[in-house]
Amino acid sequence: MKGGKSSALTIAEKCKNILASNWKGSLNTIKADAKGSKEEIYTSKVKYFVKRGKPYIWVPEKELHNVNTIIDDRGSFAVSSPFPGQLAHLLRSIKKLPARVALVGDVVHLKDEKATLAAESLRESLLAEQRAVKELSYSVSEILGSSYLGSTSRSANLQELLQADKQYSVYKFNLSSCVYIDSNGGVHEVNLEDIEKSKSDPLSPFSMGLIDGINQSEKRRRALILFCITLLNENAKDAFLVSVDRKGFDVLGKVLGSVKDDGFREYYWKKLRFTLKNEVCDVETFCQQLLEMEEEALKKISHFSGI
Repeated sequence: MKGGKSSALTIAEKCKNILASNWKGSLNTIKADAKGSKEEIYTSKVKYFVKRGKPYIWVPEKELHNVNTIIDDRGSFAVSSPFPGQLAHLLRSIKKLPARVALVGDVVHLKDEKATLAAESLRESLLAEQRAVKELSYSVSEILGSSYLGSTSRSANLQELLQADKQYSVYKFNLSSCVYIDSNGGVHEVNLEDIEKSKSDPLSPFSMGLIDGINQSEKRRRALILFCITLLNENAKDAFLVSVDRKGFDVLGKVLGSVKDDGFREYYWKKLRFTLKNEVCDVETFCQQLLEMEEEALKKISHFSGI
């Protein structure tokens, strides 16, 4: 459970988690008309879901991507790690970008039967997710329910793609390269074989709801501060959850820095990693371990305080 333990995901796993936990990204295609490619880029936000490691993208019928890809199917696709609600405001205030994935490859139009199969796969994925949510305990439902479900529920946001009155073209994005860009702007090339081999994280579909639900709750935020103090010995006065996965979670803690030349100490935002006791296989187990950590942290603080 100690943060010093090596529990970080590989970069390939981080990429897979970002793709699986979001549902919207920026699609870039090369502008084209009847005379051919213009070598200019057209960009728009689109919705997608991931199947066997590949994004399947739904593009509204009126979008220029549908014309561009007829002439030139080369494209790129960028997706950010979830940063809902308060987290978005914090990241902007400290001038940090969320980690993101940039893919380069071919945007392949799926017609008739293949497009129908993609829609069926999406429907099955959303139904499985909805069933999982119904089976959650009250304490877990309470955490997810604290988030703004309209903006953090993957299922709710992708459901409209299956509505008969909305017209979309469906594309499969065939990757030729993948780059991971960390929150400090560092660029890391990722081997596509590593992404294919890495397993999908069971928390990914619920990441945005968990992050926002915990950050919206004063009680849960206080627990994050206690984790910083009791587990990592960091003098923190505020904390936000920034990511979750089967091995642990990352927190941005506002911690007290070292003494400067003038004798003063200032608070600054620091990214901290916390490891779970055991790797989890579902969102229920993750929340159970989180609640157990809260109890242990409270006991430690009570002991230190002599209460």
